[in-house]
Amino acid sequence: MPQFAILIYADESLHATDAPATDLEKNDQHARDLSSTGTMSLAYALTPRAQAVSIRRDGTAAGPFVQADQFVAGFYVVDAPDLDAAIAIARQNPAVRTSTGGVEVRPVHSGGIIA
Repeated sequence: MPQFAILIYADESLHATDAPATDLEKNDQHARDLSSTGTMSLAYALTPRAQAVSIRRDGTAAGPFVQADQFVAGFYVVDAPDLDAAIAIARQNPAVRTSTGGVEVRPVHSGGIIA
């Protein structure tokens, strides 16, 4: 079955090392729902952008690669029969219901977990 990456955009990651469980509950419930149906094959939440290190030809710098109001706060991969089905799944992400966040759906071209 085709795979689709769902990139979560937000103005900041909820997954700070000291984030209370109540701040994460809607996202965690969404992940549990997808896992229970076997739709989601992997998911990663990223730490706040202040913890990023950018690497370019001329060196490294603290902070995200691109300065923007929203950034990728996490991503997950779903198995869906087609793009329309993947979009329907992505619409359920809590970030879609915020005033500053949203998601992007992209078909996965190739790759996978390498053991």
